[in-house]
Amino acid sequence: MEITFKSHKISVKLQRNIRIDMDTKKELVREKLELPNEGKKLLLHSCCAPCAGEVMEALISSDIDFTIYFYNPNIHPRKEYDIRKEENIRFAEKHNIPFIDADYDVDHWFELAKGMEHEPERGSRCTMCFDMRFEKTAEYAAANGFDVISSSLGISRWKNMEQINDCGLRAASRHPNMEYWTFNWRKKGGSSRMLEISKREKFYMQEYCGCAYSLRDTNKWRMANGRDKIELGVKYYGDEE
Repeated sequence: MEITFKSHKISVKLQRNIRIDMDTKKELVREKLELPNEGKKLLLHSCCAPCAGEVMEALISSDIDFTIYFYNPNIHPRKEYDIRKEENIRFAEKHNIPFIDADYDVDHWFELAKGMEHEPERGSRCTMCFDMRFEKTAEYAAANGFDVISSSLGISRWKNMEQINDCGLRAASRHPNMEYWTFNWRKKGGSSRMLEISKREKFYMQEYCGCAYSLRDTNKWRMANGRDKIELGVKYYGDEE
């Protein structure tokens, strides 16, 4: 497990944040965010750089003290996992945000997924997957002084936010004084900024959720619709422009 650290930030409470995007030179007015129940320190589970980018910039704009926790043993194959992780590390380092590189215990994930190999997207296999990742996130948070956890997973329009929040709340409930932040990262332009940041940063564009079964089903759909199978490590946001 690898950990990098940043200098501690002092939180300043303002009603609105006005920042200049140094890449586009556009003025961006953001809502001032605060952790729930006067939380002090957030451990943000991150699934990938495209989903985390907007969430991270929103947190930075609000001077929230947070650390990235990358725990995604569902991602298959290892080549895809490494690309997604390195993209997330690149963005975290750009903003001097601590990054926790957790274990890739993929064998354990496949063991838990037994019997659910043919479940649909947003089904019981996804619930298991969220539970596994959030439980590990909450355990690390409880052992390392974090009182709030959340995830970038919820910003994706392909995910069921209620399903994600249920899993997060369940994981946090196992630890005294732990909160799961159910903030809707999609609202107030979050989804569109997610895409803008991905293009600006030229993030790797993953073409399936992440697990072996998602890759299988996505390729099956693509072939049935006259498209080629996914080629890993090739597409990046902004390349199409």
